[in-house]
Amino acid sequence: MSTRDRKATRGEEKTPPKRSINSGPIAFFVSLFIVAVGVIQLVSTLNVYAADLSHLNSLKRQEAALIAQKQELENDISRWDDTSYVAAQARDRLGFVFPGEQSVHVLNPQAVTGEEAEQQESSSGSSTQSKQLPWYSELSYSFKEADQEDDKQTDSADQQQSDTQDDKQESNQENKQ
Repeated sequence: MSTRDRKATRGEEKTPPKRSINSGPIAFFVSLFIVAVGVIQLVSTLNVYAADLSHLNSLKRQEAALIAQKQELENDISRWDDTSYVAAQARDRLGFVFPGEQSVHVLNPQAVTGEEAEQQESSSGSSTQSKQLPWYSELSYSFKEADQEDDKQTDSADQQQSDTQDDKQESNQENKQ
């Protein structure tokens, strides 16, 4: 060992490094920043967790609704295995009859029963009750209505054109006088 090292170990005691006066607030703000970043991360994680949990709950509700709908559709399918259900549907929807029976279609049922006339008088302007027609009658009816709408539109367009022409002729006659 050299004499220099001996002097440093004997006579001089090591003094702790002097802390600057400003190191306290800097350390405080650094630690405050670290805590703030940690809180932000924690809140962000909890927010994502809550959003995922609500999404999961909505998916579970949707799954339950789809399972109920599937069960209902399976019940409808199983009904078609019953021959009496098929016969009833054929009679109701298509107007089929059993051999030996006669099918009677009344063209104006309100004339026979008088129900629709009474209902119209009693309702007096309220919404009319829709008639349930077979699908082929509904199709025919919709075609007729579509044709009538075109006729009404062309009639109204022709009426407007003739009205404007009449107005022009009248104004020309007034200008000549």
